[in-house]
Amino acid sequence: MSDRQARGVDRQIQEAEARGEFKNLPGAGKPLPGMGQPLHEDWWLHQQATRENIGLDALPPALKLSREVEELPDTLDKLKNEEAVREALDELNARIRKALIGPIDGPPLRFGLRDVDAEVRAWRERRA
Repeated sequence: MSDRQARGVDRQIQEAEARGEFKNLPGAGKPLPGMGQPLHEDWWLHQQATRENIGLDALPPALKLSREVEELPDTLDKLKNEEAVREALDELNARIRKALIGPIDGPPLRFGLRDVDAEVRAWRERRA
């Protein structure tokens, strides 16, 4: 953007502000969502899915798996016993294995199978 264009944009913003067009905007005075959290590679997709209230079922399988892996600790923490945790991990690993072997809709996976024993240990530690 040239210096002349930047001055024009600044002028338009000042004029809109003087007309009161920025008053009472939704979220005014509130912190920006996600501040202080690291951005994932597909942050824009998560943001759009949240904004448009798109559930996991609407995502392509690769992105659905990615979201499930991202939310895995919360999902496991809702389970009552180790057997249920191991069963959930086995089911997730089966879907990840299938996605790694064959073609899958969406971007390529950026993760592999979950270490069941490590995940169970982490689940136990979070419960303690």
